[in-house]
Amino acid sequence: MISLLFSIIASTIILVVFKLFERFHIHNFQAIVVNYLVAGTFGFIMQGDAEKITSLHQFSWFYYALALGSFFITIFFLMALTTQRSGLSVVSVATKMSVVIPILFGLLYYHESLGLFKGMGILLALVAVYLTSIKNKHGITIQKKNLIYPLLVFLGSGIIDTGIKFLEEAFVAPEDVAVFSSVLFYAAGSMGLFALLFQKLKGTLHFEAKSIVGGIALGIPNFFSVYCLVGALRSDFMESSGIFTVNNIGVVMLSTFVAIIAFKEKLIPKNWVGILLAIASIVLIALSKI
Repeated sequence: MISLLFSIIASTIILVVFKLFERFHIHNFQAIVVNYLVAGTFGFIMQGDAEKITSLHQFSWFYYALALGSFFITIFFLMALTTQRSGLSVVSVATKMSVVIPILFGLLYYHESLGLFKGMGILLALVAVYLTSIKNKHGITIQKKNLIYPLLVFLGSGIIDTGIKFLEEAFVAPEDVAVFSSVLFYAAGSMGLFALLFQKLKGTLHFEAKSIVGGIALGIPNFFSVYCLVGALRSDFMESSGIFTVNNIGVVMLSTFVAIIAFKEKLIPKNWVGILLAIASIVLIALSKI
């Protein structure tokens, strides 16, 4: 329960930091690369076992984690493309709705339970995610030629969450969660460094010092969002399909309230309906445990 709560808080802080990037004109990609390196370093510090760190390649999950971590940065590029072509609301809906992929994986692969309350809770959560993500009364519109980009964001984001669940369940020992998380982040950061190097060779890179500050501010909560999510998935508190649903909807609700209080954002009626449905979905999923 505590791990899930901290994961929700950390994920919400990430969204707040991104909002501050806009205010202080921090270069998103540069800060994100720094963030991955900071998160990876923080995990190694938490691990505190130099012998494990120097023998990473011996872990059965190591190369899988490298591949999955490299996928992080790929999804970022796709999110940027989707934002440019279809808008931020489309990206928000695609990433948040992708929770359906790890939910289905848990139900089908791990044969997790699906009673009436839990099923209704999951469905309400998906509707709530959509309603709280849209920023105008007309909903979202996507041109047919651009449909592939949010679809790839949806699939990629879902695959990342599913991959984390599968690897931690099948390969990662409880005492290795921190170093596992670090490998994910360092793999993503390394791919990002290659991209920055490519920009440097092309003469298009203008690195800003404030990107380092932004990366540090983003990296620490980013580490804990993954570390605590893995901790929640390992607990007996709830099955993974419930954990992913509550985590997702919790972030949506908390970030919405922070946006109202801290950034004076105005909600449209559909957003308020989404919040009410989000509360109802959490209640139903909680009742399914009784």
